[in-house]
Amino acid sequence: MSELNKPRGLDHLVLPVQSLEAARDRLTALGFTVAPDARHPFGTENACVFFADDTYLEPLAIASREECEASAKTGNVFVARDQAFRFRNGPEGLSAIVVKADDAEADHRRFVAEGCSGGPLLDFERMFKMADGSEVLGGFKLAFAADLRAPDFFLFACERINSLPADRGALARHENGALGLSMVVLGEDNPSDFQYLLEDVFEQRAVEAHSFGLSLQSANVAVEVLTPAGLSGYFGVDTENAGRGLKGRLIVVKVADIGVTERLLAGKGIAFSRHGARLIVPHEAGQGVPFVFEEVR
Repeated sequence: MSELNKPRGLDHLVLPVQSLEAARDRLTALGFTVAPDARHPFGTENACVFFADDTYLEPLAIASREECEASAKTGNVFVARDQAFRFRNGPEGLSAIVVKADDAEADHRRFVAEGCSGGPLLDFERMFKMADGSEVLGGFKLAFAADLRAPDFFLFACERINSLPADRGALARHENGALGLSMVVLGEDNPSDFQYLLEDVFEQRAVEAHSFGLSLQSANVAVEVLTPAGLSGYFGVDTENAGRGLKGRLIVVKVADIGVTERLLAGKGIAFSRHGARLIVPHEAGQGVPFVFEEVR
């Protein structure tokens, strides 16, 4: 491994969804503010949920199957992975963790040296519409990391070439009181098999192993990889007989006041359960995976 310094921060999570219409309806019902639809130049589209802590969720849908298939054939890892995920898992899930990057080309070289590269670099631009209707051009360069033993999950480092505004105004204010991401939860029968992959991508060696899996603290968001017993014990989620390999299981969102969130969900007729101090909202179409809400400590 390379010499590791300050851990990387989590940038965003990729959530394949069956359609942006379904995602917008569901996420709005959960009390999130959803950004306008945006097209990628390679056939996919998103409608993101931005948070005040400079993280976000990327619900990802297919805008043009023909464009996606053509892009995948030319070596576009992002699209190829999305196509493979949907083939194996259906149209909904959590397929990727994205970390912040200042130099994606250096990250790509590092991933190659560490033996965890997921394929060639990808750079592209797309328009981003602000809450006030104005548009800015966003540029991105992506460096991919993956493990062949985990075909349903990958990671990448994202360098913002034309940096988007850090303050996204009304887009980062949410009716449910969401402030940002607290934790992302993955599942695997033997989490330690993927410890080095996570260490390399996050540049974080301080990984805590425990009886239900392992914990990694990035610069801003916790990453948990739990066994089926851990997922059941901590979150009441049944993933027995899910097969080997990393899989995205849950997203934990931090809120200012859990009471406000609970009243909103109840008022909108959203099904949820209490698990300790957390509220767990099961998966519905457009959501990707179950969401967990917890109050900021």
